[in-house]
Amino acid sequence: MATFKKLETGRWQAQVARQGVRKAKSFKTKREAQDWANRQEFLIAEGETGGSSQPLRELFSRYAREVSPKKRGARWEIIRLERLSKDKISEIRLSDLTPSDFADWRDRRLSEVAPASVNREMVLMSAVLTQARREWGLISSNPMADVSKPSKPPPRDRRVSQDEVDKLVVAAGADLTKIRARAVHAFLFAIETAMRSGEIISLTKETVDCESRVATLPKTKNGTSRKVPLSNAALSLLSELPETEGALFGLTSQQIDANFRAARDKAELKDLTFHDSRHEAITRLAKKLDVLSLARMVGHRDIRMLQVYYNETPEELARRLD
Repeated sequence: MATFKKLETGRWQAQVARQGVRKAKSFKTKREAQDWANRQEFLIAEGETGGSSQPLRELFSRYAREVSPKKRGARWEIIRLERLSKDKISEIRLSDLTPSDFADWRDRRLSEVAPASVNREMVLMSAVLTQARREWGLISSNPMADVSKPSKPPPRDRRVSQDEVDKLVVAAGADLTKIRARAVHAFLFAIETAMRSGEIISLTKETVDCESRVATLPKTKNGTSRKVPLSNAALSLLSELPETEGALFGLTSQQIDANFRAARDKAELKDLTFHDSRHEAITRLAKKLDVLSLARMVGHRDIRMLQVYYNETPEELARRLD
């Protein structure tokens, strides 16, 4: 049976006593206290699993060890899980977690980072809790299921001007034996092909057929292979790279990210990311290819995704009317 008491601090305390088990916890509102009490009574009635006394951080740690390494984005996911493990929510026992705990975390996190980042972290935490419910049997339900996500910000529509490209090249230097120069060279290649940074750094002599002008990507972001047609300009950029035994650009994901940012900052360019090259590339390619061909080239199964990256300005469209 659950009882509720309003404390002098204004918070509500819920007390649960059932089958010899007693628990108590305070909340900002009576509704939150009732939600927690209902969940505790259910867990006691069903018989809590041994894992229910674990703190949430142990779930994050186990997921990072057993599940994340199987994914393409393992490195970034593990970094996010480590960051989440440092938050106070990670100290709460699984049996005590309620939707209000995650709502409080969401609101605190929104004061620190953008809504898009909070959404990504919420999706990750929900995946961890779903794994704990379905395969590890540590919880009977996902307490994040009832927590609303922040509204998504409008799609990014940043384009890349030729002046910015010129400044980046000057900042990085022309010596392609240097990592920074190759990172910017990869950016130029991305503008020409609409390939993602991870796809570019995976290119090797074996995956690029210069005669047929096609690059083969064995595994892409969506988990499938893709063949990317290459323009003469793209082939020219590849021919300028120094000879290597492995990957053509000789870069890791960390190197391409850090060195592109360094060149951008040196060039004093604001609000420019490597991924903006994809917006620029798709907008340019839309002038050459029909919608279905463009979707196939850039790897979009849903052609509606092209609207996110197609950012031609009204002035450019006006010129095309003449």
